Amino acid sequence: MPALPGLRRYLSFLGLLGVLTAGAVLLQAEGLATLLTGGGISLALVVAIVARVLLSWGHGVLSGRFAASVRTALRLRLLGSASDRAGVVATQITRGVDATDSYLTGYLPSLVVSVVVPVAVIVRLFTADLASALVVVATLPLIPVFAVLVGKQAKAATQWELLTKLGGHFLDVVRGLGTLKVFGRAAAQAATVRSMAAAHADATMKALRVAFLSALVLELVATLSVALVAVPIGFRLLSGGLEARPALLILLLTPEAYLPLRAAGTKFHAAAEGLAALREALSVPVVVSRPAARTRRRGAPSVVFERVSVVYDGVPALSEVDLAVPAGSRIALVGPSGSGKSTLLAVLLGFVAPTSGRILVDGVDLRTLSSPEWLAEVAWVPQRPTLFRGSLASNIALGLPSADVASAARAAALDSVAAGLPAGYRTPVGELGDGLSAGQRQRVGLARALARTSAGLVLLDEPTARLDSRTEDAVLSATRRLLPGRTAVLVAHRPAMAALADRVVELRDGRIRAEVVA
Repeated sequence: MPALPGLRRYLSFLGLLGVLTAGAVLLQAEGLATLLTGGGISLALVVAIVARVLLSWGHGVLSGRFAASVRTALRLRLLGSASDRAGVVATQITRGVDATDSYLTGYLPSLVVSVVVPVAVIVRLFTADLASALVVVATLPLIPVFAVLVGKQAKAATQWELLTKLGGHFLDVVRGLGTLKVFGRAAAQAATVRSMAAAHADATMKALRVAFLSALVLELVATLSVALVAVPIGFRLLSGGLEARPALLILLLTPEAYLPLRAAGTKFHAAAEGLAALREALSVPVVVSRPAARTRRRGAPSVVFERVSVVYDGVPALSEVDLAVPAGSRIALVGPSGSGKSTLLAVLLGFVAPTSGRILVDGVDLRTLSSPEWLAEVAWVPQRPTLFRGSLASNIALGLPSADVASAARAAALDSVAAGLPAGYRTPVGELGDGLSAGQRQRVGLARALARTSAGLVLLDEPTARLDSRTEDAVLSATRRLLPGRTAVLVAHRPAMAALADRVVELRDGRIRAEVVA
């Protein structure tokens, strides 16, 4: 909870509103008691009613703004997390973050009010009637006690855990559906998803049963507690032992002592899943980017790897790599799958932090450079460029509103493709490039890199993989236009791509085994 932005200020304002609400409750009870005993409508009653309306509105506005700021902060935190469980993170960002609303805007304000208002009411009851005050003091703790006893049966954390597992597993299944179909495992995975969905549905129904039981128990305890005060007050009023106005004041104040606790107990179950999601989101490790301490010159950079090692879960991906890439030169990384080529690019992009060693860019440690400024100088083409829902032009100019889309597309041999589309560059592209072939998606990635005319470093992760020979020739031609005047690191599985480099470096088991000048 201390990690939530503005939490202390929010609680301070809630406390202030709680105190004002307690004052309005007492003032309203006094005014109603006066009105019902023939004293007429007093100014205090009108002020109290208006104050309660305004305070309720203020609670809503304050809670809504705080919850919105927390949702934004949590989504940024999850998007910047070091977690590699994409499905789980997606569930947290969507369902999990939205579920925190019920906790932040419902339960937390009710909890603050349930601390302040009952205390104020009890103090006033002691001044009005000692016996009634003692009954309220004795019965008031029963509500949180019963709420805790019933609430222990609710497994909100388990329910949320099942939901995140279901969301993560479902996304992984969808992503690998083609592979599962090829190996005949689609039906088995479908059965697994169904069983996980059934387990989550069972947990949800159990939580709902407990929530309804809790509401019944709290209402019953509160009603009996009020009756323990109301019945003696009635007898004393009939016998003449108590005047009408104090009696009405006690009867009006007694339910107000139980109401905030009942509201907090009722809202707890609705907020339990949000609290579990909030705790999980705040426990996610976040990659902390260091502020830029130094700057480097613009243009084609020189890159030096000094004994760089990367270890994943105890397994080395790179082992003490020493490699120098002079400014304006081109090197090709070759080697079998799993040899560390893509990891080397990920380290250079700043996506993976070296376990040991360092990378110097124009003599400046990469870790001291601002990540956004560094990535703005990098043109990166992965094996499978990610395309987003939008127009073809917006996918090419991704992140560069002023990009020359037509020139970049022409250089990537994509202009003929755009000419054959219904609306040219304004043609909508589906999610993940739906509607384009693999070769066309690859050329969109190259056009995106060509549009970054200020980038001095080019990183290509085998852009010709899985392409036919004709499409490969078009991609290679576009790649040749991309390289002049820039430093380039190419991951190459085919000789045609390696032929574009000045040097060929062979990686095996995360180590440099050979280096050949082309």
